[in-house]
Amino acid sequence: MAEAATQTMSQRSLERATMRRALELAASPDAPLWPNPRVGCVLLAPDGSILAEGHHRGAGTPHAEADALALAGSAARGATAVVTLEPCNHTGRTGPCSEALIAAGVRRVVHAQADPNPVAAGGAERLRAAGVEVEGGLLADEARALNAVWTRATELQRPFVTWKFASTLDGRSAAADGSSRWVSSTAARRDTHRLRALADTMLVGTNTVAVDDPELTVRDERDRPVGVQPLRVVMGLRDLPTGKRVFNDRAETLHLRTRDPHQALKELWVRDRRHVFLEGGPTLAAAFLRAGLVDEIVAYVAPMLLGSGRNAVADLGIATIGDALRPTVADVTVLPGVDGEEPNVRLTMTPSTIEGDR
Repeated sequence: MAEAATQTMSQRSLERATMRRALELAASPDAPLWPNPRVGCVLLAPDGSILAEGHHRGAGTPHAEADALALAGSAARGATAVVTLEPCNHTGRTGPCSEALIAAGVRRVVHAQADPNPVAAGGAERLRAAGVEVEGGLLADEARALNAVWTRATELQRPFVTWKFASTLDGRSAAADGSSRWVSSTAARRDTHRLRALADTMLVGTNTVAVDDPELTVRDERDRPVGVQPLRVVMGLRDLPTGKRVFNDRAETLHLRTRDPHQALKELWVRDRRHVFLEGGPTLAAAFLRAGLVDEIVAYVAPMLLGSGRNAVADLGIATIGDALRPTVADVTVLPGVDGEEPNVRLTMTPSTIEGDR
């Protein structure tokens, strides 16, 4: 009995270490963020040695399990598959991973995070029904953190929304004459481009395009477009001049003819968009907040006072201090000044909701 217990402990230790390796594979540089999750898989031989490793490289490419199985070939029979996400159980652009594991003769499957996608879930149950040993939940928190935004969007069945704004100490995003360049510092603007690159969609309202004429691309410190550009989305009913920078050829642009945040996110979800970076003005921000559709707030605060001018957010229908929205602060980072500029502060927060407006 003691020998069996020792073997069990040794197996658990091995599988835990292997799961950490699978998480490293999932985070490979060639694993795109959207629209699918990042997933890694390691196949272990009965003696504990590694047979093959695999990871997902984007929509339409083999899933992590299939990637590893293809490398292992017939040696996969009797193996243990260690996967960061529950094997899928549906046919999309590729076949079900649960069926591929069964067909390969895999004896045991250890997965971290359960699949939150109702369309793809059920892989663990299918594997058990076929006689495969299945254990779930190993390093599940780490796996969820790797795909935090994708996971939350999948649970909500709509894109995850990050609202970003820059303001003065007294909450002004622009001066009384409308000028807003630059409320935030050079370091804050560079940091914004870093965050833009993590999203698949940039969203503003028609008024922001008409007044500020933003390009809404991801750019480097020399103002050159870099990487895969997010979809630029303009939301609102008014027509806009085609000469505005948001309509240039540096990225794709979509005009959603609606003022309803729910409708906008519904249309973007159908287009496989999973992370919206909201950079619109105060009216659009208020609309999303009132609808309970902001999942993360990123605020850049500059050490200056205006006393008047445009607020960072429009009227939220809050009349008393007791009803104020009180976001939970997750991170506070001081961004050092560049070329003599004053430091800015970045606050990352999870918002509360306005009762009755969800």
